[in-house]
Amino acid sequence: MYKTCIFDFYGTLCDIRTDETKPELWEKLALFYGFQGAVYTPEELRISYFRTVSELETEFREIRIEQVFEELFSRKGVPADDTLAIHTGQFFRLLSIEHLRLYDGAKDMLERLRKNGRKVYLLSNAQRIFTEYELKYLGIWFSFDDIFISSDHNCKKPDIEFYNKLIAKHDIDVSTAIMAGNDGTCDIAGAKSAGLHTLYIKSEISPDEPVPEADHVLMEPDMSKVAEILLK
Repeated sequence: MYKTCIFDFYGTLCDIRTDETKPELWEKLALFYGFQGAVYTPEELRISYFRTVSELETEFREIRIEQVFEELFSRKGVPADDTLAIHTGQFFRLLSIEHLRLYDGAKDMLERLRKNGRKVYLLSNAQRIFTEYELKYLGIWFSFDDIFISSDHNCKKPDIEFYNKLIAKHDIDVSTAIMAGNDGTCDIAGAKSAGLHTLYIKSEISPDEPVPEADHVLMEPDMSKVAEILLK
């Protein structure tokens, strides 16, 4: 029996589509920066944003995305506190989102697991300033016993360090714990390295990859089937 159920978020419990390339995003974001005294052309801002992300990001180390938006103010000589940087990042996220919804039955599935005595955790490669608010908007912020977001921990899946932080904090017995996710490398291979059982859920935003060798495989995000597997 699985006593602990650990979930990825994007592509596992929710469907999200974002587009960070559309010109209107950069036009509006440049206008926002300009209102604060940091004048960019849309193209200059777009190039500076992606360059700054690449400068700060490494393979397994996670950045805090608000640092990027703060740096973009600084490059124009405008001091930005955490509040302004966070609000700028959230404005950017809102401009980029084209679609955001829970998979049918996801909230009920999470609540069913907890009612049946399972510990339920979220372990997501994500940004706190985006994901906390999206979880609340979707109504599942309180559906977990704890939430681990990579930007809070300076590491990300598939790095075993990220898994081990959750395991250590809650003294999880990995022999009775399972990781559910839609990414063969981050969620399945990473979880295996930490000694966890695995459930692969293929979704439309899963990476283009062969189906990984997991303990359980679902070829679509069917939450009723997820519950059946996790409540055996």
